[in-house]
Amino acid sequence: MNETPRALNRVLLTLIGLLLAAVGATAVALAAAPALAGTWHAVTRRAGAGVENVLAATTLPGQRDSWLWIVLALVMLVLIVLMIAWVAQQGKGRASTLAADYNDDGGPGTVELGAAVAEQALKAALLEHEEILHATVATYEFRGTPGLRIRVLPRKGVPPYLVAEQVSDLVEALDLVIGRETPVVISIGTSARARLGRTERVH
Repeated sequence: MNETPRALNRVLLTLIGLLLAAVGATAVALAAAPALAGTWHAVTRRAGAGVENVLAATTLPGQRDSWLWIVLALVMLVLIVLMIAWVAQQGKGRASTLAADYNDDGGPGTVELGAAVAEQALKAALLEHEEILHATVATYEFRGTPGLRIRVLPRKGVPPYLVAEQVSDLVEALDLVIGRETPVVISIGTSARARLGRTERVH
């Protein structure tokens, strides 16, 4: 429901994972086969000599350092800006208002229902049910319309359809209170806490 760039996140995670896997595989290979260490040192020496030749060839007359360092600094600056923009996109889409209404009765102003009010009220109502171990409620704006994202963790052995019915009933009650239907995404999951948690028994 939110506007997090999931595709970009997956691509970056894949690239980082492949890079770390390659580094790890190289380290394991060098540790398992000492004979490869000599080859590795030879390759790194040739690579270092090649870098030194490139830096020497790109050094301007009268200067000590290569102009490639300036290019590298600019590239790093661009990467920093891109990373800041990427971080700013994470979790984007949260809304602060769940519903707003304007009554043209001659009086100025609008009536708004804050998202935090609905979130806290709905979460408190959900946690009153013994079948639900944990619940989170958040408001997101999707295509210009605010909606709720409800995530619940039922206790072990509780049927998911029962939890879904309870959540649906509470959402319908909220719709009656605010006077309009609210788009809702319901997520029912499990966790280690839910698997280890036990329902209270009546003695």
